[in-house]
Amino acid sequence: MKDTWNKFVSAVPMPFAGALLVALAFWGFVAWDQSHWWEAKEDYGFGWLVPAFVGYVIHERWSRIGEAARACAADGSPRARGVAGGLLNVLAYGALLGGAGMFLLGAFYRAGAGPSFPGTLAITLGTASLLFALMFINTPEPAAGGSATSAAAGWAEDARVRLIALFTFPVFVWLVSAPMVSVVENNLNLFLLGKVTSVVFFVFDLLGMPIEQQGNVLVLPPLADGKPNQVGVAEACSGIRSLTACLFAGSFLASVFLDKLWKKVALVAASMLFAVFTNLLRGLFLTSWAYNYGHEAIEGFVHDAAGYAVLGLTVIGLLCLLPLFNLKISFADDEDDDAAGTPAGGAK
Repeated sequence: MKDTWNKFVSAVPMPFAGALLVALAFWGFVAWDQSHWWEAKEDYGFGWLVPAFVGYVIHERWSRIGEAARACAADGSPRARGVAGGLLNVLAYGALLGGAGMFLLGAFYRAGAGPSFPGTLAITLGTASLLFALMFINTPEPAAGGSATSAAAGWAEDARVRLIALFTFPVFVWLVSAPMVSVVENNLNLFLLGKVTSVVFFVFDLLGMPIEQQGNVLVLPPLADGKPNQVGVAEACSGIRSLTACLFAGSFLASVFLDKLWKKVALVAASMLFAVFTNLLRGLFLTSWAYNYGHEAIEGFVHDAAGYAVLGLTVIGLLCLLPLFNLKISFADDEDDDAAGTPAGGAK
């Protein structure tokens, strides 16, 4: 055990190593709190993967974390100074105090009322804010006497910012697996379902197929035995499940395979667009299935398989986008040819 601790501290200097151990304890508490919803709500079933993916990302980045921590402790380590540096410190300590207060509020709420949407959301938000600030405050100081020896830099070049940026996914991904406040979730869910229902109605009506829209319910032609045939919102689409699961998948892929911030943001945005698009396809498929075989035919396996297909198609689409984001076009050969007076691709 002592050898393991020595290796850990040698890889990541104190007190940052202590901050990581505190983060591990907080993540364990958050996972325990959220596990109630992962089990109770199918929309958040993907949350069981979050702890494993967080562990994988940290393990995959461990060498980079060690290098960034040692860069913080090196003589002349860049630090933001002046107004920029002061504002950065104010934000860090403000996030620490605010996060601690929100976490305690959520913890007391859970202790009194049991598992609840507001309590879980407060615990998760508070933990994210608290840990990000705690890591920043406990980054190693330059070896030769502190910030007086460090080079001036902006926020982007600050060695401390570069270090904690490696923990963006492990710290904030828990917000995706935490259920939103019920009012927000219900309104968002109804908004997404309403849009999908309207698009499905428009497509069927455009194709000349008899269909009627009543709110978020699509009324189809009666079955052969004369029984009514209609598809409700619960059968046509599960917007929150698709959106949160696809957002989680996009965040993980962006964190592991992309380096630039704008690329990460773009891939996460693309995952949300894929979720909406594939959900539309799901609504069209389920309504078509109900149109031909009755609304009872889309219950069970067909409905669940269509839901998993949404996530699968989104992941495939995001994987296809990764080579485009990582594409690097170099004109070095052309410039060398021009400098040598030889046309590009010509004989030498």
